[in-house]
Amino acid sequence: MKKLLTLFVLAALVACGSETNENGDLVITSKFKSTWNIYEGIVHNDDGSITYYALPWGGLVGVVKERNMAVDWSGYESIRFDFSEPTKVPTQIMISDKLKTWGKPGITSLTCYFDGQNVKAIDEVALQASDTTVIKVTSVTLTPGGSKWESTPIWEGNCHQGNWEKGFVIKPEKFTTAYEGDKLEIVFTTDRSDPDVKYWMMKTIIDGTDQTLEGNDNELNKWGCATMGKDATSYRIVLTAKDVAALRDKGMFINGYYNNITRCNLLKMGYDSHPTEESF
Repeated sequence: MKKLLTLFVLAALVACGSETNENGDLVITSKFKSTWNIYEGIVHNDDGSITYYALPWGGLVGVVKERNMAVDWSGYESIRFDFSEPTKVPTQIMISDKLKTWGKPGITSLTCYFDGQNVKAIDEVALQASDTTVIKVTSVTLTPGGSKWESTPIWEGNCHQGNWEKGFVIKPEKFTTAYEGDKLEIVFTTDRSDPDVKYWMMKTIIDGTDQTLEGNDNELNKWGCATMGKDATSYRIVLTAKDVAALRDKGMFINGYYNNITRCNLLKMGYDSHPTEESF
């Protein structure tokens, strides 16, 4: 039934002007027709690209509803914005106020991964800039999912972080079975007990250092923090070889702003074989 629903959504999106590319990704660039700030500008170019004249924290908006109803993106892995030129200011993808992905200046693409998040009711997506700039978007694509990940708990507890007040360490021995391409999953809820708190952040560093992980480097702000969506329930980081070597050596320290963390998992794709130790 889920597969049939995914195929139905795919067919509906294609019928409304989107198309699939050679990799099987769904191109939805044509969905982006408006902005959140009326003083922003948007030009649809003849080659299908978009020139977006952004103002601080406005938004290039794509309405993805079908028959005026939110769509189910559970069958997809991620959404990616590709740019014809490196970005000049920090940018962010916002998905129905459920997910946020931050991108540093100088990037030519920005991807928001859905895994671990509830994306069953998506109505719009926005690309935001932190300052006045021009962004040239060549394409916006959805990538189909389907990968199965095996989950192993490496930390369990109840860490109410508050205003950066609490954090915890995951010891190096918990990462002895980690390899490049595995994922670190942090399971949490956002703490909304204080009505003055309008954003939620997570910081993951190599224990005893200021070193952040390479796997989520694109998503970090200038303080090395990732921004969580208001309704987010987990955060996942794809580990690089450099990350794995550092985590095996020193472990990890996790801190944050108004998140309640209950579990951390190591996610593996169930490989038949792993890289050799010499690769680290």
